Amino acid sequence: MSATASSPQWLRTGREIFPAMLDAIRAARHSIRLETYIYADGQIGRQFREALTAAAARGVKVSVLVDAFGSWLLPDDFFAPLLAAGGNVRYFNPLRLWRYGVRDHRKLLLCDDAVVFLGGFNIADEYDGDGVTRGWCDVGLRIENPALAVELTKSFNELSALADFHRKPLMRLRAFKRRRKTEPRLGGELLLSHPGRGASPFQVSLHRDLARARDTRIISAYFLPTRRVRRYLIRAARNGGRVQLILAGKSDVLISQLAARSLYHRLLKAGVEIYEYQPQILHAKLIVSDGVTYAGSSNLDIRSLNLNYELMLRFEDETVAAGAHEIFEELLQHSRRIEPGWFKTQSWWQHWQHRWAHFMVARIDPLVALRQFGAVK
Repeated sequence: MSATASSPQWLRTGREIFPAMLDAIRAARHSIRLETYIYADGQIGRQFREALTAAAARGVKVSVLVDAFGSWLLPDDFFAPLLAAGGNVRYFNPLRLWRYGVRDHRKLLLCDDAVVFLGGFNIADEYDGDGVTRGWCDVGLRIENPALAVELTKSFNELSALADFHRKPLMRLRAFKRRRKTEPRLGGELLLSHPGRGASPFQVSLHRDLARARDTRIISAYFLPTRRVRRYLIRAARNGGRVQLILAGKSDVLISQLAARSLYHRLLKAGVEIYEYQPQILHAKLIVSDGVTYAGSSNLDIRSLNLNYELMLRFEDETVAAGAHEIFEELLQHSRRIEPGWFKTQSWWQHWQHRWAHFMVARIDPLVALRQFGAVK
């Protein structure tokens, strides 16, 4: 981190992150950049629209980038007050039947090129709560880091410029076949992912850390990692390390939950501990492995790893790791452990559902998305 950066602050619930984000928007004096996958027309969405509109009216440069698929339920005139005040709103990859597969899944708020918010939170009412009695369970971070903000501003502007997705098929083919850069920036902290060949910076960094890890704890809303990641987890558990997963007991995407359960048997057999979060829908993305912490928008599934635009941060910081462990322990208190004999308790129909879901999520969805991106003729 730079000399002027402050320690990252964990924001553990919607009740923490939304007020903090709104306060930052109201305090902004120069620029605001908001990027999200889902922006919903509800109480939270209207509060953000009001704050953004007020900021634009006082002369702040306001730019909003929302994913067209994730935010497709927004009324066409929802952002009219913000536009009238001078704000700018763009929809990433406007919906077309033949190109819906590639999405902007990032969640980011940048204020005055210094204050950064990121994590798994979308701008929607379902995230507003404590994650136990009300609201989805998610995790975010607030960071004051001008150097990081500059890099994220550049990335935001580049993605905004591509939002219309008006590229000829040949250009999309070349863009996908061009190997993704694997060198992370800012000393390994900022890990940006986009569709393309080869491993993303997030994957390269994660593989390196998991390959030598003895203690790995993962919270993942949608869990369908690559074979390589599963191999590292299994090897660590078999060699006497601790590997703990908190996955979704309740999910907004049932097929993803079913696909994840297709992996349980082998992981449990190797000694991996699996828990399912019970009170609310789990939407968090958090990894802490031997003192290294990852947080951001990316799930550990094929779509996030290979098809979406994603944003992750990697920290080698004891304080950040301690906060991540605290979050894990809190969620663990509300999770049910999946016992090693779980596989035998499942009916043939449940096993079939798990295999079918895995096939659809791991095979069919990527194939369709790659065809739409122009990578497959």
